[in-house]
Amino acid sequence: MDVTLERIAKKVLPEFHTKVQKKIRKCKYVYSRQLKRPFDYAQSDIRIKQIKIMSKVIIVTGSTDGIGKITALNLAKKGHTVYVHGRNEAKVLQVISEIKEASNNENIEGFVADFSDLESVIKMADKIKKEIPKIDILINNAGVFKSKAIENKDGLDMRMVVNYLAPYVLTNAILSNIKKSEAPRIINLSSAAQAPVSEAVLTGKEQQSENSTYAQSKLALTMWSFNLAKQEPNITVIAVNPGSLLNTKMAKEAYGQHWSPAEKGSDILVDLALSEDYKNDSGNYFDNDKGEVKGHFSPAHPDAYDEGKIEKLLSITNGLL
Repeated sequence: MDVTLERIAKKVLPEFHTKVQKKIRKCKYVYSRQLKRPFDYAQSDIRIKQIKIMSKVIIVTGSTDGIGKITALNLAKKGHTVYVHGRNEAKVLQVISEIKEASNNENIEGFVADFSDLESVIKMADKIKKEIPKIDILINNAGVFKSKAIENKDGLDMRMVVNYLAPYVLTNAILSNIKKSEAPRIINLSSAAQAPVSEAVLTGKEQQSENSTYAQSKLALTMWSFNLAKQEPNITVIAVNPGSLLNTKMAKEAYGQHWSPAEKGSDILVDLALSEDYKNDSGNYFDNDKGEVKGHFSPAHPDAYDEGKIEKLLSITNGLL
């Protein structure tokens, strides 16, 4: 502010002079704050720590292709530490390399396990417990619809094992590591296809169609998700239908067509995993087939709310394991 102008203002317009003085004081304050203040290294360290706190440790199962791979990539691009998973070691290593390059994020690792073999799942869980002390988010994405074999080596339906029993075993085995997170989340991949669980199918005593056993496995997963949310109130547990017939290998093998791009599914998984909007939605079912652009929470199959049926399901499940 020109000093001469200030003197004129003081003599001619006292009121205007007062405003000028306030303007000068404000300018001096801003100047001292922005130009004269030395660099605050302590505050810088705090900001760096805050950025580190914001970065999550995330496991995405079934992430060597489809929406799992896209989800892992998008999480990596956001700066999170991401662990991918697949049943083929060469493919896992390839995906790790691809995601590192595409995201410019070196904090990408992976695990190998065949989810149709529960012993393999247990070995993977043991490795996770040793290598990852704290897990912020677990996305149980791995799933199967069509498979060359109807049953696994233990005589259990492949869909029931991969889609329900494997995530059940994995999650419970690493639950103590998940609980160490300040705001842990578990996202379980359900489906619009949900059907009452047959004890005979669950225990491998009866074989039904792929459509039927797939739908049963997804309801079983949803029922367990709701129970887990009640048992672990400090963990946000959400079951989600990422979208029907997305453009993925699974949909192509099953139906030879798709309705929506795979990104529709990966986008909602990233959103549910990270957004604060869902921190109070534990024990709910998100249906991404609802709504125009993005879905919303919706009622799951009635059996998912039947405590008696849930208790029976978990009793049989634990008996199998």
